[in-house]
Amino acid sequence: MIEIRTPRLLLRRWHDDDLAPMADINADPRVMRWIDDGSAHDLDDTAEAIERWEEEWDEEGFGLFAVELLASGELAGCTGLSVPEFLPQVLPAVAISWRLGPQFWGQGYASEAAHATLEFALQDRGLDRVISISQEGDQASENIVRKLGMELELKTAHPINGRPLRVHTIDLTEFET
Repeated sequence: MIEIRTPRLLLRRWHDDDLAPMADINADPRVMRWIDDGSAHDLDDTAEAIERWEEEWDEEGFGLFAVELLASGELAGCTGLSVPEFLPQVLPAVAISWRLGPQFWGQGYASEAAHATLEFALQDRGLDRVISISQEGDQASENIVRKLGMELELKTAHPINGRPLRVHTIDLTEFET
């Protein structure tokens, strides 16, 4: 079982009792505003998503981690790696992403989790390049991308909903762990 500890977080695989708190996060329109078409997700959508993330772990050797606060054991959200199949023009690629509940915003948790995920991509999975896909206007994600040292590579649109996207990249051989 893969686990990553940072000073404040535990990045780990999913447990059954993560479903309800992750569903609460996915049901919040503030969280989902910049994800896919901006629609909130319900419990069933979240269960399907976690199942897909776990399948990706089994198939690819990476996926989205549950992000747990070490101090309280609370589920803060998720971060990790995935293959962005919805955007064929960037393939082959591995993308980093993150999603935290609003009560965890502005405290550096997403940056801390994303940095640890890039270290995992480089050191444990041997990836040499990772991308990040964010919607234009998502300033919080832009701030994290900048902190990670990622550079803008491409502006495009989501092939299904047409929302403008920004694709950033980092060459992990230059990533400072």
